Amino acid sequence: MEGVSLQSLSIESTGELDLRGFLGLDPQVKPGYETLHYRVRVRGDGTPAQFRKIHETVMARSPNRRNISQPVRLTSDLVVE
Repeated sequence: MEGVSLQSLSIESTGELDLRGFLGLDPQVKPGYETLHYRVRVRGDGTPAQFRKIHETVMARSPNRRNISQPVRLTSDLVVE
């Protein structure tokens, strides 16, 4: 929509996970990440300013970013076969 052609796009994420929470070894430790960091690497024919604008738009509208950054209702089913 911005008239920019992409040659490549990758997203790298990092975070520290305290396994005591995941494994149930310490009830004071929450199972999950306290902080996640991601780095977007992009290559294309756009200018840095164009890519910043696109990045800001994606951060504002991305369902994946919202699902990670905001509480979302989660339901489940267990199917034993």
